[in-house]
Amino acid sequence: MSRRRLRRLFPAALLGLACSLTSANASPAAEHAAPVWVVDPTRPGDNLPRRGRSLFDRLFAVSRGAQAEIELPFPFSALLARIEAQLQRAADGSLPAVKTVLIPLGRSLQRTAAAPDHFAFPRVVAAVDGQPANAAALLLKDRLYIGYQERSAVLEVISYNEEEGRFEFQLVKDYRAGGRPRVFHANRLLCFACHQNGAPIFARALWDETNANPRVASELLASGGNFHGIAARRGVDLPYAIDNASDRANGFALTQLLWRQGCGGDEPAAQRCRAGLFAASLRHALSGSQVWAGDAAFADAVATPLRNEARRRWPQGLAVGNPDLPNRDPLSGVAGLPADPERRVALSHVAAAFDPLLPRNAAEVWLPDSPDALRRATAGLGEFVAAPDRQRLAAALAGAVKVAGSEIRLPCRFEDNAAGSRRELRCGGPGEGVVEGRLELRGGRPLAGVLTRLMLPGGTALTGIELIASGKPTATRATLQPRSGGAGEVPRSAAGDAIVGLDLRQGADRVSGEVGIRLRHDFAVAQRAIDRLLAGPAAAALFGATVFPRQPLFQALFAELGAHAPAVCCQAAALLPPARLELAAAAPGVAGSDPASRSFQPYCAACHQSAETFPPNFLQGNADEVAARLRHCAPRLYVRLAMADEPPARRQKTPMPPESLLPVFGTDSDGWRNSPARKALLAQVDGWLRAESGQPAQLERLLAGGYEALRPCLPVH
Repeated sequence: MSRRRLRRLFPAALLGLACSLTSANASPAAEHAAPVWVVDPTRPGDNLPRRGRSLFDRLFAVSRGAQAEIELPFPFSALLARIEAQLQRAADGSLPAVKTVLIPLGRSLQRTAAAPDHFAFPRVVAAVDGQPANAAALLLKDRLYIGYQERSAVLEVISYNEEEGRFEFQLVKDYRAGGRPRVFHANRLLCFACHQNGAPIFARALWDETNANPRVASELLASGGNFHGIAARRGVDLPYAIDNASDRANGFALTQLLWRQGCGGDEPAAQRCRAGLFAASLRHALSGSQVWAGDAAFADAVATPLRNEARRRWPQGLAVGNPDLPNRDPLSGVAGLPADPERRVALSHVAAAFDPLLPRNAAEVWLPDSPDALRRATAGLGEFVAAPDRQRLAAALAGAVKVAGSEIRLPCRFEDNAAGSRRELRCGGPGEGVVEGRLELRGGRPLAGVLTRLMLPGGTALTGIELIASGKPTATRATLQPRSGGAGEVPRSAAGDAIVGLDLRQGADRVSGEVGIRLRHDFAVAQRAIDRLLAGPAAAALFGATVFPRQPLFQALFAELGAHAPAVCCQAAALLPPARLELAAAAPGVAGSDPASRSFQPYCAACHQSAETFPPNFLQGNADEVAARLRHCAPRLYVRLAMADEPPARRQKTPMPPESLLPVFGTDSDGWRNSPARKALLAQVDGWLRAESGQPAQLERLLAGGYEALRPCLPVH
């Protein structure tokens, strides 16, 4: 896709990639005057998972006797190859299953790690959007994202935890030649300051921070850097794919919340509702994402109770967080890269308008009474049906015996071309269905063809269906087998039933006739299996008010269908030591005992008292070290604190603490700006700067050379 075409598609575009899942607390309808956030950025959840492991842990865990450890291939190209081995390759080989971009001047916490050599050591962002290679492989699609900065030897990982129903944020340290990589969980409150929907974030089109920007690509090539086998010059296809993956990933939290709470609690009716949702998601997956209209049983068991429960819990709807960041061209207005290292460092400056810390409005609001509400719930759950699961289910249904069938007959009009090599057909009418396509003729007999349009009552809407002649066609009669997709699968209706054949009959006038569309109602086999699970002893575990149990539910379904169980993948992760933080995360709002840092501790420690140098950990260390770091950081501290006094349009940098996290401290932007606490912090920093320069602190003077020209918070050793 060209950049010019994307400019037409996204005239004012912004895009995104984000992280984890936190559900909003349900309250009675009367308490809600506004939509409820699906993920509240001020409630990131426990830093360490209570259940399960991240997909990253599961993929790279290796057994060592009775224990296991995470082993990561090096170099980074080998790590990407290890992930690729888990994934289906594109049929045409056009794009890799792991999408990668280079971002030399980005907005991550690691953005200054390679300064001033940004273009020789760009940050790599990798996202998985490919399906599992087989039924035993992990479902990594839209669920694994890695940022790699070679200079800091750090991997930043966002990957899904199926048992928790959330994304985990992790750091891998010492990822370098000869290093001993160590994996830690990150402080979720810090992550949620930018990843406000608990999932990946990414920029909108035209993705000018990436190597899809021709100027960025040219500077990367000119640097002579080695980019881990990733091409320096690339079009917008890869960032566009990452953008789409991150958008889908940000829908997982809504899906999980609707599964857990949308049907009610653990009562039988709520379990029946979830079982119906699961069945609908299978129809959605089998049919190629067609929109099933539903039947009376679905309306009674799912649609009506879900809408009623959602009206009670979320009368104003559910607000889905926005993963999209505004597009930013870091080289806009830069005629050429400066030779001076300090001026090159200044290129890493991120203006306030582009800062991921800015609070973002909801990307969408899910409303119980919206015409799209049920489709959104079903399609969201369909994202948890892996392609191998769908293929195994289709094979199990195709092998079932004693399945009812039906035929839909439609009147047709035929038209042969002058050469007698092609026949156009148009069949059906309003409310009956529509069949349109063309047949390839040999000796006046149909041998193959394609349906350009197939519409049937109940929501079926298909295009591009291949037709292959079966038996011995004549000039006026033919039986054709439909096939869809590169693998030649049997197409299915929106209800999930196989469309097994088309019988064409041409009248004596060679212009009129009819088509019979034969359906095999084999989805009833899957529905009966789900009904048996719902009536069985595992119903509460499979359809209870918990995280969607993807793996156990599919294992139970295929066992009920008598399908062969594939080898279970990645069992070594169960033997891993408990997940860990490198240092205990400081609780926000709690004052420390050290006089030098006591006033900063409540508002800064959650992000700046850590083992990380990005963001600067100026509150980590003994009393003397912290006091020295605070004074060294004074110019930047003053700017960040003083920015709250500036109108948003005039801010060069975002204020601290980030506005999205101010509710954690029991305040908002107005309350923080006028608070005695902020004024006291400003006065304290002003005192340090006065003692240093003999002059009162002034925002304009401090920013005269740009924010990045201020000395860094951590002393350079």
